[in-house]
Amino acid sequence: MTEKKVKIATINDVKAFVSTVMMYEYDVDLISGRYAVDAKSIMGLFSLDLTNDLVLKVHSNDCGDLINDLAPFIV
Repeated sequence: MTEKKVKIATINDVKAFVSTVMMYEYDVDLISGRYAVDAKSIMGLFSLDLTNDLVLKVHSNDCGDLINDLAPFIV
C-alpha cells in the first residue's frame, strides 16, 4: 500500500484526477478526515472537503507509474 498527500483545488482538477486514476486497475481511495471514497468516483470526490489536503491510498506497492502521472496533484 502506498500513501501520498494530494491537493485537488478545482473542478477541472477533479476531472483530470479521476481520468488519470481510471486508467489503472489499482484500488485507489481518497481520505479526508474520517471519510474515505473511491478515487475513481467523481461524485465521491465532490463529497469530500477539497479545501484541505487529501490522503491518496493506493492498494498496491508497484504503482510508480500512477504516482508519476499524479505528480501535479501531490503535495
